[in-house]
Amino acid sequence: MSRSLGPALPPGLLARLSQADLPSLLGRALPLVTLGPDGSLHPMLCTYLELLAVDARTLRLAVGARSRSARNLEERGVGTLLLIEPERTVYIKGRASGPPLRRGNLARFSLAIEDVLEDRPEEAEGDVRIVGGITYAPPPSLDDAWAKDVLATLRAD
Repeated sequence: MSRSLGPALPPGLLARLSQADLPSLLGRALPLVTLGPDGSLHPMLCTYLELLAVDARTLRLAVGARSRSARNLEERGVGTLLLIEPERTVYIKGRASGPPLRRGNLARFSLAIEDVLEDRPEEAEGDVRIVGGITYAPPPSLDDAWAKDVLATLRAD
């Protein structure tokens, strides 16, 4: 069952999404769900490399500028990020604040956090827990041109 933690990232989640420990998070993927033009949900996978918590109420996201997710965020402005890992299961609901910053093939969105939901098993579910998140290999190198471009896009003013 999920419960709201409010419209801001708690300190542990803020630290996780701040990229302060980015190398240890490479190789993990997180679903992001946007709203399509017909009202259907559109999932995509992003990585910790493509996310940056600027502060407890603002999350930046870099996606392909011509992607359906970018179009959905620009046109409807809502997205939900899912962190489903052994450490926590959290849903971050956000709203795009303003048009994206476009740099080359990337579009950077600033999402104002509207609600953070934490999902925990109910007592009746016993010791059930998530034992693994979504991972991929090989993880990108932070020295790759693409990774450098994503990081620069997330940090650009």
